Amino acid sequence: MSQRFKVDESSVPAIFQAQWQQNSDPTALPFPRDNPPFQLTPIDWHQLSLADTDFTPHSWSNLHHLISTGQLEELKRWPSALKAYLAWTAHVKEKYGSVMPYLLQQRLLWEPIEDQTGALRFEVRNPVPFANTEDFKILRNDWGYAFERGIRHIVVWLKQRLPVDEEGGLSQEGRSMVEDYVRKEFREKVGEKEEGSKIIWFKNTTNLQSVRSLEHVHVLVRDVDEAVLQQWMR
Repeated sequence: MSQRFKVDESSVPAIFQAQWQQNSDPTALPFPRDNPPFQLTPIDWHQLSLADTDFTPHSWSNLHHLISTGQLEELKRWPSALKAYLAWTAHVKEKYGSVMPYLLQQRLLWEPIEDQTGALRFEVRNPVPFANTEDFKILRNDWGYAFERGIRHIVVWLKQRLPVDEEGGLSQEGRSMVEDYVRKEFREKVGEKEEGSKIIWFKNTTNLQSVRSLEHVHVLVRDVDEAVLQQWMR
Protein backbone atom coordinates (compact mmCIF):
# COMPACT_ATOMS: atom_id res chain seq x y z
CA MET A 1 0.00 0.00 0.00
CA SER A 2 1.43 3.41 -0.94
CA GLN A 3 1.96 6.22 1.55
CA ARG A 4 -1.12 7.85 0.02
CA PHE A 5 -3.14 4.86 1.25
CA LYS A 6 -1.53 4.23 4.62
CA VAL A 7 -3.70 2.02 6.84
CA ASP A 8 -5.69 3.96 9.45
CA GLU A 9 -6.21 1.37 12.18
CA SER A 10 -8.29 3.71 14.34
CA SER A 11 -10.98 3.72 11.65
CA VAL A 12 -11.02 0.02 10.71
CA PRO A 13 -14.69 -0.95 11.30
CA ALA A 14 -13.96 -4.27 13.02
CA ILE A 15 -11.48 -2.64 15.41
CA PHE A 16 -13.72 0.36 16.01
CA GLN A 17 -16.76 -1.80 16.74
CA ALA A 18 -14.81 -3.97 19.19
CA GLN A 19 -13.60 -0.87 21.01
CA TRP A 20 -17.08 0.63 20.98
CA GLN A 21 -18.50 -2.46 22.66
CA GLN A 22 -15.92 -2.03 25.42
CA ASN A 23 -17.26 1.43 26.28
CA SER A 24 -18.65 1.84 29.77
CA ASP A 25 -22.12 2.30 28.28
CA PRO A 26 -22.25 1.02 24.67
CA THR A 27 -26.04 1.25 24.74
CA ALA A 28 -25.97 5.05 25.06
CA LEU A 29 -26.58 7.16 21.96
CA PRO A 30 -23.19 8.14 20.52
CA PHE A 31 -24.46 11.57 19.38
CA PRO A 32 -26.76 14.40 20.54
CA ARG A 33 -30.37 13.45 19.77
CA ASP A 34 -30.80 16.62 17.69
CA ASN A 35 -27.60 16.12 15.69
CA PRO A 36 -27.09 12.54 14.39
CA PRO A 37 -24.20 11.86 11.96
CA PHE A 38 -26.73 11.26 9.18
CA GLN A 39 -30.49 11.61 8.80
CA LEU A 40 -32.25 8.88 10.75
CA THR A 41 -35.57 7.37 9.74
CA PRO A 42 -38.38 6.48 12.17
CA ILE A 43 -37.22 2.86 11.71
CA ASP A 44 -33.70 3.82 12.81
CA TRP A 45 -34.99 5.62 15.90
CA HIS A 46 -37.05 2.58 16.83
CA GLN A 47 -33.99 0.34 16.45
CA LEU A 48 -32.03 2.61 18.73
CA SER A 49 -34.64 2.11 21.44
CA LEU A 50 -34.19 -1.68 21.42
CA ALA A 51 -31.72 -4.14 22.87
CA ASP A 52 -30.32 -6.86 20.60
CA THR A 53 -32.34 -9.42 22.53
CA ASP A 54 -35.53 -7.59 21.52
CA PHE A 55 -34.78 -7.86 17.79
CA THR A 56 -35.30 -10.73 15.37
CA PRO A 57 -32.75 -10.87 12.52
CA HIS A 58 -33.80 -11.08 8.89
CA SER A 59 -34.40 -14.58 7.51
CA TRP A 60 -33.69 -15.49 3.88
CA SER A 61 -37.42 -15.56 3.05
CA ASN A 62 -37.91 -12.18 4.71
CA LEU A 63 -35.03 -10.72 2.67
CA HIS A 64 -36.62 -12.07 -0.51
CA HIS A 65 -39.88 -10.38 0.42
CA LEU A 66 -38.40 -7.00 1.32
CA ILE A 67 -36.19 -6.82 -1.75
CA SER A 68 -38.78 -8.09 -4.25
CA THR A 69 -41.39 -5.62 -2.93
CA GLY A 70 -38.98 -2.68 -2.82
CA GLN A 71 -39.12 -2.27 0.96
CA LEU A 72 -35.39 -1.69 1.28
CA GLU A 73 -35.90 0.88 4.03
CA GLU A 74 -37.03 -2.04 6.22
CA LEU A 75 -33.56 -3.63 6.20
CA LYS A 76 -32.24 -3.21 9.73
CA ARG A 77 -28.99 -3.61 11.63
CA TRP A 78 -28.69 -5.06 15.10
CA PRO A 79 -29.45 -2.21 17.53
CA SER A 80 -25.94 -2.40 19.02
CA ALA A 81 -24.39 -2.42 15.52
CA LEU A 82 -26.45 0.62 14.51
CA LYS A 83 -25.16 2.54 17.54
CA ALA A 84 -21.58 1.53 16.72
CA TYR A 85 -22.12 2.48 13.05
CA LEU A 86 -23.35 5.93 14.08
CA ALA A 87 -20.35 6.39 16.37
CA TRP A 88 -18.01 5.24 13.58
CA THR A 89 -19.67 7.56 11.04
CA ALA A 90 -19.20 10.52 13.37
CA HIS A 91 -15.54 9.51 13.85
CA VAL A 92 -14.93 9.16 10.10
CA LYS A 93 -16.67 12.44 9.28
CA GLU A 94 -14.48 14.25 11.78
CA LYS A 95 -11.32 12.63 10.41
CA TYR A 96 -12.05 12.47 6.66
CA GLY A 97 -14.89 14.93 6.12
CA SER A 98 -17.28 12.19 4.98
CA VAL A 99 -17.47 8.43 4.51
CA MET A 100 -16.57 8.64 0.81
CA PRO A 101 -12.90 9.74 1.26
CA TYR A 102 -12.49 7.00 3.85
CA LEU A 103 -13.75 4.38 1.38
CA LEU A 104 -11.51 5.66 -1.40
CA GLN A 105 -8.38 5.84 0.75
CA GLN A 106 -8.85 2.84 3.06
CA ARG A 107 -11.05 0.27 1.34
CA LEU A 108 -11.08 0.81 -2.43
CA LEU A 109 -7.64 2.44 -2.87
CA TRP A 110 -8.92 4.39 -5.88
CA GLU A 111 -7.61 7.78 -6.98
CA PRO A 112 -10.34 10.04 -8.42
CA ILE A 113 -9.46 12.30 -11.34
CA GLU A 114 -10.41 15.94 -11.73
CA ASP A 115 -13.67 16.68 -13.47
CA GLN A 116 -14.75 20.20 -14.39
CA THR A 117 -18.34 19.35 -13.48
CA GLY A 118 -17.33 18.39 -9.96
CA ALA A 119 -18.55 14.82 -10.45
CA LEU A 120 -16.58 11.93 -9.00
CA ARG A 121 -14.78 10.19 -11.85
CA PHE A 122 -12.05 7.58 -12.29
CA GLU A 123 -9.77 6.33 -15.02
CA VAL A 124 -11.28 3.09 -16.31
CA ARG A 125 -10.05 0.23 -18.45
CA ASN A 126 -13.46 -0.11 -20.07
CA PRO A 127 -16.37 2.36 -19.90
CA VAL A 128 -18.88 -0.51 -19.74
CA PRO A 129 -19.72 -1.54 -16.14
CA PHE A 130 -18.38 -4.99 -15.12
CA ALA A 131 -16.46 -5.38 -18.40
CA ASN A 132 -13.00 -5.20 -16.77
CA THR A 133 -12.15 -6.52 -13.31
CA GLU A 134 -9.85 -3.56 -12.65
CA ASP A 135 -12.84 -1.21 -12.80
CA PHE A 136 -14.72 -2.70 -9.85
CA LYS A 137 -13.98 -4.24 -6.47
CA ILE A 138 -15.82 -6.78 -4.32
CA LEU A 139 -15.66 -6.20 -0.56
CA ARG A 140 -17.45 -7.43 2.52
CA ASN A 141 -19.98 -4.97 3.84
CA ASP A 142 -18.27 -3.56 6.93
CA TRP A 143 -21.60 -2.58 8.48
CA GLY A 144 -24.03 -5.23 7.25
CA TYR A 145 -27.63 -5.73 8.31
CA ALA A 146 -28.84 -8.22 10.91
CA PHE A 147 -29.18 -11.64 9.30
CA GLU A 148 -29.76 -15.17 10.46
CA ARG A 149 -26.64 -17.33 10.65
CA GLY A 150 -25.17 -18.36 7.29
CA ILE A 151 -26.09 -15.17 5.39
CA ARG A 152 -23.24 -12.88 4.29
CA HIS A 153 -23.36 -9.38 2.83
CA ILE A 154 -20.88 -8.23 0.21
CA VAL A 155 -20.77 -5.12 -1.96
CA VAL A 156 -19.60 -4.65 -5.53
CA TRP A 157 -18.14 -1.15 -5.95
CA LEU A 158 -17.86 0.26 -9.48
CA LYS A 159 -15.90 3.11 -11.02
CA GLN A 160 -18.62 3.65 -13.64
CA ARG A 161 -22.22 4.67 -13.08
CA LEU A 162 -25.03 2.25 -13.89
CA PRO A 163 -27.98 3.48 -15.99
CA VAL A 164 -30.89 4.64 -13.81
CA ASP A 165 -34.43 5.89 -14.37
CA GLU A 166 -35.97 9.21 -13.35
CA GLU A 167 -36.52 8.03 -9.76
CA GLY A 168 -32.91 6.94 -9.22
CA GLY A 169 -33.60 3.22 -9.54
CA LEU A 170 -31.91 1.00 -12.11
CA SER A 171 -33.24 1.30 -15.64
CA GLN A 172 -34.00 -1.88 -17.55
CA GLU A 173 -30.57 -1.61 -19.18
CA GLY A 174 -28.89 -1.18 -15.81
CA ARG A 175 -30.82 -4.09 -14.30
CA SER A 176 -29.80 -6.36 -17.18
CA MET A 177 -26.15 -5.40 -16.68
CA VAL A 178 -26.28 -6.31 -13.00
CA GLU A 179 -28.27 -9.51 -13.53
CA ASP A 180 -25.82 -10.75 -16.16
CA TYR A 181 -22.87 -10.00 -13.90
CA VAL A 182 -24.44 -11.58 -10.80
CA ARG A 183 -25.32 -14.72 -12.76
CA LYS A 184 -21.75 -15.19 -14.05
CA GLU A 185 -19.83 -14.08 -10.96
CA PHE A 186 -22.02 -15.38 -8.16
CA ARG A 187 -24.83 -17.74 -9.15
CA GLU A 188 -22.74 -19.96 -11.42
CA LYS A 189 -19.75 -20.03 -9.05
CA VAL A 190 -21.82 -21.26 -6.10
CA GLY A 191 -23.71 -23.76 -8.25
CA GLU A 192 -27.09 -22.18 -7.55
CA LYS A 193 -29.70 -24.51 -9.05
CA GLU A 194 -32.77 -22.44 -8.21
CA GLU A 195 -32.38 -18.68 -8.70
CA GLY A 196 -32.55 -16.90 -5.39
CA SER A 197 -31.79 -19.95 -3.26
CA LYS A 198 -28.22 -18.83 -2.52
CA ILE A 199 -27.88 -15.36 -4.05
CA ILE A 200 -29.99 -12.19 -3.79
CA TRP A 201 -28.89 -8.79 -5.01
CA PHE A 202 -30.25 -5.27 -4.75
CA LYS A 203 -29.27 -1.69 -5.41
CA ASN A 204 -30.56 1.10 -3.23
CA THR A 205 -32.33 4.00 -4.86
CA THR A 206 -30.50 7.30 -4.46
CA ASN A 207 -32.52 8.40 -1.42
CA LEU A 208 -31.49 5.28 0.55
CA GLN A 209 -27.79 5.29 -0.31
CA SER A 210 -25.42 6.17 2.51
CA VAL A 211 -22.61 6.69 -0.05
CA ARG A 212 -24.27 8.32 -3.04
CA SER A 213 -21.23 9.35 -5.07
CA LEU A 214 -19.81 5.83 -5.38
CA GLU A 215 -21.72 3.29 -7.44
CA HIS A 216 -22.34 0.01 -5.67
CA VAL A 217 -24.52 -3.08 -5.73
CA HIS A 218 -25.36 -5.21 -2.70
CA VAL A 219 -25.14 -9.02 -2.91
CA LEU A 220 -26.42 -11.37 -0.20
CA VAL A 221 -25.12 -14.93 -0.19
CA ARG A 222 -26.37 -17.88 1.83
CA ASP A 223 -24.54 -21.00 2.98
CA VAL A 224 -21.41 -20.34 0.93
CA ASP A 225 -18.02 -21.63 2.08
CA GLU A 226 -15.53 -19.09 3.41
CA ALA A 227 -13.06 -20.19 0.70
CA VAL A 228 -15.53 -19.14 -2.00
CA LEU A 229 -16.09 -15.79 -0.31
CA GLN A 230 -12.34 -15.19 -0.20
CA GLN A 231 -12.05 -15.84 -3.94
CA TRP A 232 -14.39 -12.92 -4.58
CA MET A 233 -12.48 -10.47 -2.41
CA ARG A 234 -9.78 -9.00 -4.59
